[in-house]
Amino acid sequence: MTLEIRQATAEHLPAIRQTILDIHIEVRHRDFGLTGPFYDVDRYDQRLTMYASRPGWTAVIGYDDDDPVGFCFGMPLGTDTKWWTSMSEPQPDEFIREDGKRTVALNEIVVRKPWRGNGVAWQLHEAWLSQRHEERVTLLVNPAAGDGAVQAVYEAWGYRKIGEQQPFPDSPVFASMLRPVRRSTT
Repeated sequence: MTLEIRQATAEHLPAIRQTILDIHIEVRHRDFGLTGPFYDVDRYDQRLTMYASRPGWTAVIGYDDDDPVGFCFGMPLGTDTKWWTSMSEPQPDEFIREDGKRTVALNEIVVRKPWRGNGVAWQLHEAWLSQRHEERVTLLVNPAAGDGAVQAVYEAWGYRKIGEQQPFPDSPVFASMLRPVRRSTT
């Protein structure tokens, strides 16, 4: 399945915010039954606003005809990032040193149910990464999601688990994963 992929920056957030929130509600709440304060739409919207306020935030939204089917977004980790501070095992200073150009965080990737299993997540992921210039990409995944299947997908995409972290007091403990932005083709 080939999608129309639309790129967005923080300036576009007012126009795409409701689409992102609607997909979040449909997938996280209805499909996966994720409830509680961490998954509340207002809390999610606050995180979206916070992420988009960071320099270099970008998003992609995939469309099948006029139907939005999914999105992903993220931003580079700046010198003041707190990304690595919630790791359960501290990482070496040289590993976590950020300059705004070394690591990009993939904050969210979400695909609506009718379009899952057709390579849509991969297309969104690759379209988003194709516009990135950082060396490496990191993401957090709930290891329980899909009984481990979601983490296995990321592993198949070249990510490796580097530890665990709980970035918010009411969030799950996530597997922290990392891979190069550009994978070698050899």
